[in-house]
Amino acid sequence: MAKTNKKTPLRKCVVTQEMKPKQDLIRVVRNKEGEVFVDPSGKKNGRGAYVSKDITVVEKAESNNILGRHLSTTVDPVIYEQLKLVIEGKKIE
Repeated sequence: MAKTNKKTPLRKCVVTQEMKPKQDLIRVVRNKEGEVFVDPSGKKNGRGAYVSKDITVVEKAESNNILGRHLSTTVDPVIYEQLKLVIEGKKIE
């Protein structure tokens, strides 16, 4: 008897520490060159950190520098703005 329903990949939000389905989170990546960027596809190479799709969570991450600590680098404020745009359903360049 094969299972027909695929297992939903779960990831932990670095801010709230909650396990959530991957599609309910946004991935932020630091690559080998040290660049930090938002990865809407969730497939880019590099060290990833997942953040809940919630403006208050993004603001908490920014005020407490959670992404910076998690990715061991300085996170540009532009990244937080891009996260907010993704949450609002807007495209980022």
